[in-house]
Amino acid sequence: MQAQVIIVGGGMVGASLAVLLGQAGMAVTVVDGRPAPLPQPYAPGSTPSPRVSALTPVSQRLLAGLGVWPRLVRITPYTGMQVWDGEGSGEIHFSADQAGVPELGHIVENEVLLAALEARLAELPSVTQRYAARAAGLAHGAAGSRLTLEDGETLDAPLVVAADGARSPLRELAGIETREAPTGQHALVTTVRVAQRHAGVARQVFLASGPLAFLPLTLDGEPHYCSIVWSTSPVEAERLAGLPRPALAAALQEAFEGRLGHVEVVDDAIGIPLVQRHARDYVLPGLALVGDAAHSIHPLAGQGVNLGLMDAAVLAEELIAAQRRGAPLGDPRILARYARRRRGDNAAMLALMDGFRLLFGARHPALTLARNVGLSGVDRLTPLKRLLMRQAIGERGRLPATCR
Repeated sequence: MQAQVIIVGGGMVGASLAVLLGQAGMAVTVVDGRPAPLPQPYAPGSTPSPRVSALTPVSQRLLAGLGVWPRLVRITPYTGMQVWDGEGSGEIHFSADQAGVPELGHIVENEVLLAALEARLAELPSVTQRYAARAAGLAHGAAGSRLTLEDGETLDAPLVVAADGARSPLRELAGIETREAPTGQHALVTTVRVAQRHAGVARQVFLASGPLAFLPLTLDGEPHYCSIVWSTSPVEAERLAGLPRPALAAALQEAFEGRLGHVEVVDDAIGIPLVQRHARDYVLPGLALVGDAAHSIHPLAGQGVNLGLMDAAVLAEELIAAQRRGAPLGDPRILARYARRRRGDNAAMLALMDGFRLLFGARHPALTLARNVGLSGVDRLTPLKRLLMRQAIGERGRLPATCR
């Protein structure tokens, strides 16, 4: 069966798009550079993978509709958020009760989510997964697109979708430029065990060097683990990653003001460069960009994967509607509707995260005072807090039907 849609990149966003289209009976080919599907490395007592995502209730609804949510293991709901300024006294608390929802979100290991998506894809007869395959050439147009693989094989379809990450090779092959905003930071990620229960609260302190987040993890029933995301300078991230685990644990405990007691590092630390990017074009005839290929964002609010999942849901909605009308899937008018629905929300979130990063990175005494007064003031204004929380849990704008 010839593909109607070729998706390049089988990560969380690309796989979600493939499930959405496959459930609608569309013929999809997923081209993935990884050598094989993920194993199920989640035996009791195993160390969690260092990279995690904070999934919103909107994303949870999407994944439930895909038949993926019940397959997830080792997920941790969080019902509270605590944010404070390490350079002052400002502090704000959010709770699920204030937002009128059971949870503010769930912390999920990226590999856990991807393994569940791959298992679901294997059940869909109209989806073909091609591993150990990479794109080397692209010809695209409204009448059809052709993808050339590194081994010389060609694949044809009405539409090719780039879901191949922040440094998307497919985006480069298409000649789509990006607006880049280097943050001057790397994210240090690892996993720790803490003395005090995390109580289902995601905590983040804004330091002069960047935000440090302790995201709650519950392993084998123990609510004493946290995933660490520490955004700091590249030099400092490299120094921290090179420390022995006890020394890194002491640095984390001090930077976090000991709010969860003694810290023990239980995994290696890795550094990830942080660059905000936004593609100048989300679509061209016969081509669409989703997820990090279209936009990559600072992780301080944990919105990256949620924005990508909304891209997948909206693009799928437009493509399925086009198929029902008998319209060509690579038609620029169809793809433009997807771009209009997603660009504004993504651009607003990128601007907001950059603003937060700059505000909390400023050392001027007047700005320090203003942000501390602002944090404490918002904490006392329940209606404003409720509005902010509705935004944070993904209840923004016109949601696709699969997310309502």
